Amino acid sequence: MLKLKDIISEIKYSSFIGAEETRIEKLAPAKDFQNFTSATLCWVSKKHEAIISDIKSGSIICGQDVDSSLLKDNCNYILVKDPRNTFSEIINKFFKKQDPVGISKSAKIEEDVQVGQNVWLGENVVIESGCIIGDNVKISHNSVIKSETIIEENVTIGSNTTIGGVGFGYEKDEKGFFYLINHIGNVVLKRNVEIGNNVCIDRAVLGSTLLGENVKVDNLVHIAHGVDIGENSVVIANAMVAGSVEIGANTWVAPSSSILNGLKIGSDTLIGIGAVVRKNVEDSDIIVGNPGKSIKRK
Repeated sequence: MLKLKDIISEIKYSSFIGAEETRIEKLAPAKDFQNFTSATLCWVSKKHEAIISDIKSGSIICGQDVDSSLLKDNCNYILVKDPRNTFSEIINKFFKKQDPVGISKSAKIEEDVQVGQNVWLGENVVIESGCIIGDNVKISHNSVIKSETIIEENVTIGSNTTIGGVGFGYEKDEKGFFYLINHIGNVVLKRNVEIGNNVCIDRAVLGSTLLGENVKVDNLVHIAHGVDIGENSVVIANAMVAGSVEIGANTWVAPSSSILNGLKIGSDTLIGIGAVVRKNVEDSDIIVGNPGKSIKRK
């Protein structure tokens, strides 16, 4: 039986108010406070701190500088520097579901594919010739990993995603008709990359389309051929990154934004929601609008 004393022994906190022997059976969002029991645990941000006074039962993770007048005698309070991060830490340590391991019978893997340890491949996953799959990789149902793709350890890929497809690279012949340039490069996903559902990441014409360590890609994102995304960057739903774009480390590419081909995006930048980026972006800049314009340095 999980108790508050078990939780607070594993996290960093400023102070604790309440009964350490209280058992914890359920996690819930603070907005559902009317359904809380004494065994419920939630978190409250500084922005929504006023809701604490409405919570009549349960245990609450809140900011270390919380207004003491909001606290009630029949609740427990864990005061921390960052409530959201602490709540996430608790989920990972005490409530995370066991990661699946194994290869589904319906998965199709070419004979020369290298597969590491503790790998999970969901139903109907296809891995083509020449791929390398590192340790602790998770690939969910119906995703396709095209030939020569390299996936390093601890990478997670969602469902219905294609990694290493042929890019949309065309030229005209002497008659003016478009023909497809043969893409003979690959895709490389470095350590701890996480990719959502229904994502397309195309192989390079030459060399590699590269996602650096700890890059996170949301659902419904398109990353074109030859793109290079620096470590710890985030690309969010419906974003489109065109061919040969270079994105620096620690960059935030917001939903529904578009980055035109061949551009260089500096490190520590923020591309705003729906922005259309048509020019190179310097380090630590913020780009918004269509066409994208710099509004200030971060």
